[in-house]
Amino acid sequence: MNINHKKINSLIKEVEAVLRKIKKEEKKTAHTLKKTHPLHKMSAVNLVHYKRFRKSDFRVSQRKLGDLGMTRFANAQGHVEDSLVKVLYLLYRLKDGKPTDFKKVELSTKKSKALLKSNTEALLGSPSMGRRVRIMVTMPSHAASDKEFVTTMIENGMNCARINCAHDTPEVWLAIIENIKEASEKLKTSVKIAMDLAGPKIRTGNVKPGGRIVKFKPEKDDEGYVIKPVDIELISATANIIPANAIPIKGNLLEQLTIDDTLSLFNAKNKSRKLKVVSFSENGIIVRSKKRIIFKSGMLIKHTKWNKEGIIGTLPEIQKAVILHKDDVLVVTKESILGSSAIVNETGEIIEKAHIPCQFSGIFEKVNQGDLVLFDDGKIEGTIQSVSNENFEVLITRAIEKGAKLKAEKGMNFPNTNLGTGGLTPKDIEDLEFVAKHADIVNFSFVNSKKDVTELLTEFRRLGVFNTLGVILKIETKFAFDNLEEILQEAMQIRNVGVMIARGDLAVETGWQDIGQVQHEVLSICGSAHVPVIWATQVLENLAKNGLPSRSEITDVVTALNSECVMVNKGPYMEDVLVLLNTILSNMEDYQEKNETMLPKIRKF
Repeated sequence: MNINHKKINSLIKEVEAVLRKIKKEEKKTAHTLKKTHPLHKMSAVNLVHYKRFRKSDFRVSQRKLGDLGMTRFANAQGHVEDSLVKVLYLLYRLKDGKPTDFKKVELSTKKSKALLKSNTEALLGSPSMGRRVRIMVTMPSHAASDKEFVTTMIENGMNCARINCAHDTPEVWLAIIENIKEASEKLKTSVKIAMDLAGPKIRTGNVKPGGRIVKFKPEKDDEGYVIKPVDIELISATANIIPANAIPIKGNLLEQLTIDDTLSLFNAKNKSRKLKVVSFSENGIIVRSKKRIIFKSGMLIKHTKWNKEGIIGTLPEIQKAVILHKDDVLVVTKESILGSSAIVNETGEIIEKAHIPCQFSGIFEKVNQGDLVLFDDGKIEGTIQSVSNENFEVLITRAIEKGAKLKAEKGMNFPNTNLGTGGLTPKDIEDLEFVAKHADIVNFSFVNSKKDVTELLTEFRRLGVFNTLGVILKIETKFAFDNLEEILQEAMQIRNVGVMIARGDLAVETGWQDIGQVQHEVLSICGSAHVPVIWATQVLENLAKNGLPSRSEITDVVTALNSECVMVNKGPYMEDVLVLLNTILSNMEDYQEKNETMLPKIRKF
């Protein structure tokens, strides 16, 4: 074999120079690592090494090393110094066969992999048999009353249950947690409880509601014949928890019913309807209808033979939306005026502009004319035309042709504006009291900086959970992405730390064209710190909502093998999602290892 000694000497100098730089950076930052948890000391140092390595473009040398059959550092994030030392050892051997007196580094490649494995297990618990990647499932409200649903989720591979504090109440959260613990004990397994703090997300305010009605319809074939009647749960209006789509009944009618009894009513369109009692549920009864039926608050419901009756209780108001088209103007108000679509006269002239309130009043002091605004995960896009103390007007520049629907509680993103938001809201601090008592992990929403993490850890100390409660840092803004290294360094004061790639808001903030690169960047940085990553947002969403996955969703799940955990959201086909996800992750385990390519740091957004 002909060895080009000049080329080898050049590579030796380059690798030695990189080693000197990372060791110098380590000494320079030693004071910042003093607070790090003892089990994260080596990881924190390696994060510093990795950050310094990527300040310079080492790709030319990486290609040369590849030509020699050596590593190109494709998987070296978790053990930077060890990989450089091993390459240097081999280069010296190629040069003259006499390796210099190398010292073994503290963090070996083998130890690096063990650290990630132990950190993942400490945060997320043991994996299911046959797969490394855990599955986190978002719990719907009905998990508080539907024990069978919770049991099914665990049987089909759920390792961690996610409860979002932005929804429901502490009573509902506790009921969900109790059902999870009961089912876990019954199945002789362990499921971690993770609870999301809502965070200071900027959302749209309330829109003028519709009536209090709930619709049900049977399944029909193409010719209009009923092939499957619709089952409806009737439940006492005095119940502590009323599941979604259950119909509350006032009075004692339900207590007197038996199987095969028939109820009658005139529905919201004054059409006669019959309901047959087919079974009992845990909290009420199940009735069946072969016709479309519309329930309305206050309607009378009777037994067909006996003089027994009840009244339909308070139903949820229909959530309406502000309809927006391209070139429309939307007024975003500080005052909580109920939103509504534009009002036009007979000639098409706008009498009143479309308007919607913003839940975060501080936004009006931060935005400027020309700023970009994105609504509802980027589905609607606009540019601010004017700003006042009380409102700002947005020219809609992108919306679907038939008109986009902007509802209450939808996110608003300002990717080009430094809003100064982040940290804990008063509600978060209140919810954290519950989380500290009942959960294993807190999911920290909209963390943007080291300061935000410091604030959270201060609360951990106050609540006495500094090293018992885990934290998952949700990376969902461009500021969080830009500050990820220092956010991690601050969080690594506690034992159990993870990162969630919240791809919904993150894609909106950094741009759809860059989200692929951004999520791989997050994987690489976390890999260098041996911090487990949760792959989240829209995983098998079409399957969860509609019963059929798209092809790209399957590919996305395969890519998720680069993470330590996959999070799925709620939907009517959750059991199908769990079965498919568990199968794919198990089958692909032997075919794809974690692959975090060592590339120069990408630009900040």
